[in-house]
Amino acid sequence: MEIKKENLIGVGIQSYPKVEINFSPEIPGLKKTDDKTKVNVRYTLIAPFAFAHIYWNNKISELVYEIEEPILTKKEEYYREELISAMENMINFDTIVEKEINVLLDYIDKMFRILAVELGLDIPYESFKKIYYYLARNFVGFNEAEPLLRDYFVEDIECNGAETPVYIVHRMYRNMKTNVIFNDVEKLASFVEKLAQRVGKYISYANPILDGSLPDGSRVNATYTKDITSRGPTFTIRKFTKEPWTPPQLIEFNTLSPEMLAYLWLLIENEMNILIIGGTSSGKTTLLNAMAFFIPPESRVVSIEDTRELNLPRENWLPSVARTATGIGGLGEIDLFALLRSSFRQNPDYVIVGEVRGKEAFVLFQGMASGHSSISTMHADSVDTVVKRLETPPIELSPSLVNVLDAVCVMTHAVVKKQETRKLKEVVEIINITPEGVALTNTPFTWNPIDDSFYFKRNSRIFEKISRMTGQRIEEIELEFRRRSKIIYMMYQRKIFGFEKVQEIINEYYKKPEKVLREFGIQ
Repeated sequence: MEIKKENLIGVGIQSYPKVEINFSPEIPGLKKTDDKTKVNVRYTLIAPFAFAHIYWNNKISELVYEIEEPILTKKEEYYREELISAMENMINFDTIVEKEINVLLDYIDKMFRILAVELGLDIPYESFKKIYYYLARNFVGFNEAEPLLRDYFVEDIECNGAETPVYIVHRMYRNMKTNVIFNDVEKLASFVEKLAQRVGKYISYANPILDGSLPDGSRVNATYTKDITSRGPTFTIRKFTKEPWTPPQLIEFNTLSPEMLAYLWLLIENEMNILIIGGTSSGKTTLLNAMAFFIPPESRVVSIEDTRELNLPRENWLPSVARTATGIGGLGEIDLFALLRSSFRQNPDYVIVGEVRGKEAFVLFQGMASGHSSISTMHADSVDTVVKRLETPPIELSPSLVNVLDAVCVMTHAVVKKQETRKLKEVVEIINITPEGVALTNTPFTWNPIDDSFYFKRNSRIFEKISRMTGQRIEEIELEFRRRSKIIYMMYQRKIFGFEKVQEIINEYYKKPEKVLREFGIQ
């Protein structure tokens, strides 16, 4: 039924149905393809208003990522800006932003209707729906960037300044240019201020660098002035994955092999000390999260990070996050060193440190030496580089202390069949660190880039160490290794990728291994 114009203002607008909006629609199933020119996919980000469209752009010979949102007429744009300005003057959203999203949406709906009447805005229902979307997007979320943040497949969002496209890193298609552009420096500065407010920190001309975490755990780094970055304010958001990639999913991505995972499972169960190394965004934290699935269910885990990135699938877990100074002269600062030193008084079975960079390494390796199984990451590209970093300033560990390290996993970026991927390049066992600081190693697992295959060299020195520790024969350990390899591979084959289901199977194997072996038909 057509709504008459005279009824639109006042009683008419109050009678409009509530606009349904879903900020968490179902995650689509996307498939990788070797031929990027054939990619043309579209999926929902905020239903039913915002969509991602990924396609091959022949003009620039690249995959591009476009956000599709409702198109507003000039009149609708005018109404939107009037309403946003009025709401900003009337509402302190910082005080209510922690509330449930449905409460916020109801509040925005109520204010929209009141203000539309007070301002005498003549808004048909179709326009009302579109404008409501933009109000909800801006006040509940992060303006133009909100659809990108809602995309499950987007890992990083990168803005290099005003009047330049925002880029994203996509889980399936990697680096892509988007159609999101901040054309106004002031508008971009206002957006960076909003990020700082949500992070709970202050950014200004005097303090133009922001580093922190959004309420959902996503990591933010931003700059504020042209003095720091010549194109004006910038920001990079590393999205926090609420559910980490599970071990079978890493096989699906061909990041590593089932045998590598089974090997790491045995190492973790037997409380070995493991370091994961690699370059920036090479997948270190992803692997660390996946390895945490193998920690025995009854074990107590304490994690320590600069910025919250870990998400462990367990209850008996104490997550700790470092805090920057909250007062003048560094007052209130709690660094990794202090957290780590405190953690060993909390009776952990496993200690996980997000990233080792400085003096906290000494406490971590002292803890390893005193029997606390530890897993951590470090920026390095080889075992030799790791040993040098650990033995030279600012860390300066003695070779005898570095010796408590059992294995090093080396993650790397790789281009395979013109596709960017992450690979577990090799797993290296530390046999001994000589007094001169030279590492004697054994490499049971390697990735060969020529045929994109993983190879296992059967003489594992860690298996020998487990045999000495537990009294098991090498043959028994190798049998257990093969069984766990099959379990992980069968989970992958049966597409058992769910966070809770994978953890349930692994926990069940610790308690009733025969039952799990029967269910998977493994001898």
